[in-house]
Amino acid sequence: MRDTFRVVGNPVTKGILIVADHASNHVPDDIDLGLAGERLETHIALDIGVAPVAEYMAENSGIAAILAINSRLIVDLNRDAGEAGVIPLVSDGIKIAGNAISPAERIARLDRFYHPYHAEVARLIREYRPQLLLSLHSFTPQLASNPKEARPWDIGVLYNEDDRAARLALPMLAKYGLNAGDQLPYSGKLLNATMNRHGEGSGTPYLGIEMRQDLAANSSGQKRFASILTDICHKITEKLGQ
Repeated sequence: MRDTFRVVGNPVTKGILIVADHASNHVPDDIDLGLAGERLETHIALDIGVAPVAEYMAENSGIAAILAINSRLIVDLNRDAGEAGVIPLVSDGIKIAGNAISPAERIARLDRFYHPYHAEVARLIREYRPQLLLSLHSFTPQLASNPKEARPWDIGVLYNEDDRAARLALPMLAKYGLNAGDQLPYSGKLLNATMNRHGEGSGTPYLGIEMRQDLAANSSGQKRFASILTDICHKITEKLGQ
């Protein structure tokens, strides 16, 4: 089934593969989340700016991307399948009434959206053996549920056990003048399901990135991030000698 992902760019052996779990706010016609339409334009529904940045990057030879084509509110692909939050009932204080579904409906939704996406990520890694995975996300500069929390970083770098690419990326991002958070705005030790599975699980180096959404909300910001991340990813692959 192809109603859960799309691939942009041309995957090549030993290239760079971007993985974008939260790239869309689309909700299939046969699912009612019980939300007002404007909620789907906010960070609870998608990672703002991720799809355009991935698409700009995939215009470069040797870079391809797999992008989720449904909202993270349908299924959060960056969770383990057994986690309660994989089909969220609340996001940043907003109740998702349509996700109060039966166990059978939960299994059916995972079978429809979650498992095909992860099967395709695994296939791309197995077939093309990328030098680097770029896990691309973005974060809101202010949570409605915790408005006093300061989130001043321009970009965050996340990782779990495998920090090879992260350690190289942090000083590179600083040279670009970015305020780069190390394991910020949250830690990859706590939230890294996709890269735990496909990066660490396959031994493939990965770079977990969180762009600040207000800086990635327009084309100029998106092109800037795409240019910086393209350059950094190439430099990381050279240094790692993959």
